[in-house]
Amino acid sequence: MDSEVGPLRTVLLHRPGNELKRLTPRNNDQLLFDSIPWVDRAQDEHDAFADVLGSRGVEVLLLSDALVVALADERAHAAAATTAVDRRRLGNELADALAGYLSTVDAKSLADVLMAGMTFEELPAADGASLVRKMHHPHDFVVDPLPNLLFTRDSSVWIGDRVAIASLSMPARARETALLDLIYAYHPRFRSAGRAYGAHSAPVEGGDVLLLAPGVLAIGVGERTTPAGAESLARSAFSDGLAHTVLAVPIAQDRATMHLDTVCTMVDRDAVVMYPAVRDTLRAYTLRPNGMNGVQVEGPAPFLHAAATAMGIDRLRVIDTGLDSVTAEREQWDDGNNTLAVAPGVVVAYERNVETNARLEDAGIEVLRISGAELGTGRGGPRCMSCPVTRDPL
Repeated sequence: MDSEVGPLRTVLLHRPGNELKRLTPRNNDQLLFDSIPWVDRAQDEHDAFADVLGSRGVEVLLLSDALVVALADERAHAAAATTAVDRRRLGNELADALAGYLSTVDAKSLADVLMAGMTFEELPAADGASLVRKMHHPHDFVVDPLPNLLFTRDSSVWIGDRVAIASLSMPARARETALLDLIYAYHPRFRSAGRAYGAHSAPVEGGDVLLLAPGVLAIGVGERTTPAGAESLARSAFSDGLAHTVLAVPIAQDRATMHLDTVCTMVDRDAVVMYPAVRDTLRAYTLRPNGMNGVQVEGPAPFLHAAATAMGIDRLRVIDTGLDSVTAEREQWDDGNNTLAVAPGVVVAYERNVETNARLEDAGIEVLRISGAELGTGRGGPRCMSCPVTRDPL
């Protein structure tokens, strides 16, 4: 896969499940949700999203199904039972009881625990007393749920024919990468796929990685991806021959702009939808291999200029979010910039971003609208909710 807009052929999604039912007013902030979603409606919205993709000839793979297939391998099952157990928090006795229980359940049941978590109340009783069990509320988690699995973009990203397993920075999401590692290692579909980046490297999240053109990557550096992570991914891409230029793009370190794709996504070969508040201030450092297994760093320079130069075009067409500064701020918050291209000039977007969608259509972009009233409670749009696996070359 060498672009953001080549015709999309296969995508990995996660249909929201019981992990979202674990969210309460007590824990939703810690689990990175802004409110408590209506789960049934979120599932309906996600099903409609998958149907839109399917209607355009896209093969939709569901993460939960892929995980169950991977866990059918005994090695994956054993590894998963181990990675779910936090010995430092539970202590050895309770950790042994939990690991022992998980080792006995079938692949579907284990996948359910890995995704939706488990409370102390749900953990089968073990012999002997446990101070850890006694001092926790029955509804506390012995295995934390992963409600952000919905946003499959962040935990892995395909560059060329290789997959980069992200290194997620937020504690609430750290365990997601272990599940993706299992899927890519043990699912028959992915066993032969090469790796472009390891989950134990410096923090990089897929929402910060844009494939601007064949051989050209942009990596946002902000709340989730660190400078060290961006440089590590650049070095890996250079050594694997996956890129000749990487743009490291500093973004504000806050909730509204957690990833680069919250302020800018590609909608055509030479066009982006961009939050106007950053259009003139967004800058980029240009990284290229120096020929001696090192990296040459230039800049910073204005992002739009640096991107066009790296892509070998005169300029990038920019379509602004919203109509005025207030509308732009509202629609940026509502993921107006977070579009998923299914082909050059064809994107999926949330229907609620009325002004941004109108501006896209005025610029000749076909907009496939979906509802996101409940899906958006975790601050993510169609791009966040999708991990493209294969696209046709441009």
